Amino acid sequence: MCFLKSIRKLVYINLKKLYKVCFLISGKLPVMKKTIVFESFLGKQYSDNPRAIYEYMIKHKKEYRMYWSFDKHQFKYYKNKELKAIKRFSFKWLIIMSRAEYWVTNSRLPLWIIKPKHTKYIQTWHGTPLKKLAADMDEVHMPGTSTKRYKYNFLKEASKWDYLISPNNYSTKIFKRAFQFNKKLVESGYPRNDNLYNFNSIKKIEELKKSMNLPVNKKIILYAPTWRDNQYYSKGKYKFNIKMNLDKMMESLKNQYIILLRLHYLVSESINLKPYSGFIFDFSSYEDIRELYLVSDLLITDYSSVFFDYANLKRPIIFYVYDLENYRDKLRGFYLNLEEKAPGPLVKNTDELIYEIRSINNNKYSEVLSNFHNEFCSLEDGMSSKRVVEQIFN
Repeated sequence: MCFLKSIRKLVYINLKKLYKVCFLISGKLPVMKKTIVFESFLGKQYSDNPRAIYEYMIKHKKEYRMYWSFDKHQFKYYKNKELKAIKRFSFKWLIIMSRAEYWVTNSRLPLWIIKPKHTKYIQTWHGTPLKKLAADMDEVHMPGTSTKRYKYNFLKEASKWDYLISPNNYSTKIFKRAFQFNKKLVESGYPRNDNLYNFNSIKKIEELKKSMNLPVNKKIILYAPTWRDNQYYSKGKYKFNIKMNLDKMMESLKNQYIILLRLHYLVSESINLKPYSGFIFDFSSYEDIRELYLVSDLLITDYSSVFFDYANLKRPIIFYVYDLENYRDKLRGFYLNLEEKAPGPLVKNTDELIYEIRSINNNKYSEVLSNFHNEFCSLEDGMSSKRVVEQIFN
């Protein structure tokens, strides 16, 4: 058994080397001009900033050939849609990726991919940072790496980026330092938030609720927590425990509310929600969180950057931070003082959470939220995609 395992490992290593050589050779062939490869969250989604840029270009830049790179597990869902979908790491992907004039992605590509000289790499990133990033991190607790190696690999990959998108001046300063980025930075607001301005209407929200099979007579709570670096099954597969009393939540809130659960794309947890049928709905695999923002009346999160995006809607936000001290002081570290800057209450247990949900209508955080919006969302107006495309693709 061990012998077969060793053989398989050896074959995999040699195939990977061959693939890298093929990518390098193909990258020497003539560029496929006006060809763009889009990818979101390692090919796991059709979403986020790359999707917003793509949708704008479909309307306004039809002379471009645009492909979407999807992980093999997601490819089956998109191969028959009106997208030019290519399977990540397939031979077809290799040829198109290595010869494309542009790459657009919101997360790091594998380090082994050698960027051809003819390719412009647009990194949109995927959030206004609360948690420390890359070179700013004091310690790294992720599996399969060390602090030194993580930073080296991150910055080596970041050195390939030709453009970097920033949602605000606060992020611009952090990105330049944390990614050690000194090329073209486009401070435009996030394209992914255009929808929060362009489709925020009663009619559109009702249509979305119907398409999601959600009750229209109840308020909607979106619960979107992040992952914990030191809680994992393996590299890239993280655990997550819902540290709230769901029985108490259902008993107290079910007459007025439902909860949409949206776990981070790196979380590999399968949570049994059958006892909470009709109250908690799992939307972790839903295509794009932007529509979940629109249908929800309230956001509950922790340290995820989703609260920066959600603040565009000026709707209530509650921070469920039961492990605040550990996460902030030992695990990751923050750029902001969350206790001072958070545009909503910080709570640490289920009782406090229920109390704040029931107190939502007293508007005691409306001024704080308005100030937060002015500081972090001032560039966002439904036109960020246009600004990005005009600066890069013209």
